[in-house]
Amino acid sequence: MLGLSVAAALASACSSPQEAANEPVGDGAPIKVGLVYSQTGPLAGYGKQYIEGWKAGLAFATKGTGKVGNRPVEVKEADDAGDAAKAVSAGKDLIGQGYKILAGSTSSAVATQMAPLAAQNKVLFISGPAATDAVTGINKYTFRSGRQSYQDVLAAKSYLPAPSGKKVLVFTQEGAFGKSNADAVKAVIGGAGATVDTLAVPANATDFTGFAVQAKNAKADMIFVAWAGTTATAMWQALDQQGVLGSALVVTGIDQRASWPTFGAAGGKISLLAHYFDGASDNQATAALRQGVSGGKIDLFNPDGFTAAQMVVRAAQEGGDDVDKMVTALEGYSFDGVKGKLTVRKEDHALLQPMFQGKFSGSGTDLKPDLIKALDPADATPPVAQMKG
Repeated sequence: MLGLSVAAALASACSSPQEAANEPVGDGAPIKVGLVYSQTGPLAGYGKQYIEGWKAGLAFATKGTGKVGNRPVEVKEADDAGDAAKAVSAGKDLIGQGYKILAGSTSSAVATQMAPLAAQNKVLFISGPAATDAVTGINKYTFRSGRQSYQDVLAAKSYLPAPSGKKVLVFTQEGAFGKSNADAVKAVIGGAGATVDTLAVPANATDFTGFAVQAKNAKADMIFVAWAGTTATAMWQALDQQGVLGSALVVTGIDQRASWPTFGAAGGKISLLAHYFDGASDNQATAALRQGVSGGKIDLFNPDGFTAAQMVVRAAQEGGDDVDKMVTALEGYSFDGVKGKLTVRKEDHALLQPMFQGKFSGSGTDLKPDLIKALDPADATPPVAQMKG
């Protein structure tokens, strides 16, 4: 399902691929951006945060004009519903209409399919909340506006200062997201001397009691929980009910606001690593984002959309309609974002960024994370990946 939103007053009619090819470029011609993300499906909540962040970020980066120079930014949205085939189909449609910039990808499985499409068609692709490490270095046309799993694990490692001889269990979901996290834990914490095992739960599971029992029986020194989507509530309830949260050091990346109350009184037992939560930073970008989101409360993936808009504006400012120049403009680009100082690493397009440690306080609907420590980007930097294409 496609929807057209235009950052400045624009005609809403869609061009055919032939008409798109004949549209004028340069001053006054729209900069076309296609956002392919989850409007429906299991990651729809994340998608909503992404698009809210995008709109606030575009306003911030263009100083409220919705334009880059004299050129309005024309945005067409497509719902991939978390399905890679739908995403690729939407991407092909947008490319056929003359769109040279694509962004979005709430799901890791989607991002790893959209990236090759971008390379094949030589268009710019900026992946969103999708955390898989596979996106970094996948090809020269692909960038990311969020963090990657390896950065989550580096933040988790800070809770286990002497990993040698320790036992670590990765409790996660089957699929690209879970595998990416498990691989990163094995590389980072396993590489430091810990024994790492993985308990991968089927993605369609709804009853987690048995898996929680297995996690407790593993008798791990640290349990790293990597989870995404609407089943998080049931999963955490099962871990709590089976005593897992009190039996080991449990470290997890903090999820969206809607998941916070599910921890209840047990929330304080969990050590949080954070891509982001409201209050983790305080700067001009943070203030602009807060003004643009629902109720003035920033959620987990609002920054990813915001950052994507900043990157798109940079690419368009410096590259015009030349995609190779857009790529060059983003490589090595350092800028102030919601999280703080962000840098696009030239060699593999990893987004170097702060990460955060937190701890829950309060209970029930009043449960909220408090900042314990902001990790410098240098302390959460993944190894350089060889550019594959």
